Amino acid sequence: METINTADRQAYRRMTTDEQRVHFLKEGLFETGKLNVIYSDVDRAVVAAAVPTTIELALMGGREMACAYFHERRESGVINLGSEGKVTVDGTVYVLASRECIYIGKGSKNVSFASVCPEKPAQFYLVSYPAHAAYPTTHATAAQANLVEVGSKKDANQRTIRQFIRPGKIQSCQLVMGYTELAEGSVWNTYPPHTHDRRTEVYCYFDLPENGRVIHLYGEPSETRHLVLKEKDVVFSPAWSIHSGVGTGSYRFVWAMGGENQVFEDMDPAKIR
Repeated sequence: METINTADRQAYRRMTTDEQRVHFLKEGLFETGKLNVIYSDVDRAVVAAAVPTTIELALMGGREMACAYFHERRESGVINLGSEGKVTVDGTVYVLASRECIYIGKGSKNVSFASVCPEKPAQFYLVSYPAHAAYPTTHATAAQANLVEVGSKKDANQRTIRQFIRPGKIQSCQLVMGYTELAEGSVWNTYPPHTHDRRTEVYCYFDLPENGRVIHLYGEPSETRHLVLKEKDVVFSPAWSIHSGVGTGSYRFVWAMGGENQVFEDMDPAKIR
């Protein structure tokens, strides 16, 4: 388990590009045959990626969490970004097709990941936050997500938001999770940019071509910075920071939030001017 410490709202202003990438970004999280885990000081979020092949990969707690097992005091959301795979939670097997989600509740002791076809592995992306209440483990297909259509082709930000873990859908303690897909020809995400001081957010960009990039904007509205991201890069967004971005073409990204409030629409817009 690796630890990432992000910078505060004063320190980020003085950082070089390399320093910014160390404190806000994780590259290379998805490795074939491995389960990589990142512990962050952003609301103590944990991010992980499992790409199982011939061997099932078990999710274990680390010294950083001081727990007997990973979900002793946590809940997690998992979205499969690869081929069909299996998530086993305390002996129950859930088969996840590509773009499907599973919520794993507090108190789940044994969690592992496997691919249905090792030659075409699943790519499980996990985000976890501390939890004070236990809710049942729940599997959802892409069709079962709450769909929100926003933006327009004219403004190059037409996109579909698929909300899996949120009030009215999959119940959780504090985690909210889903993914956004941009229509062909649209490149702007999370527009207009905003903050929400009551919760933090983690982004994982995916479905970018080999030479495709996303310029992720962050920082305070009057003092922005940017990170240039490639396929499956993960970026941590503190509560004080805006989060928006523009790509070289259309793409998708998983978003996950944790904090005081689960209402998805709870945002503090930043005026473009």
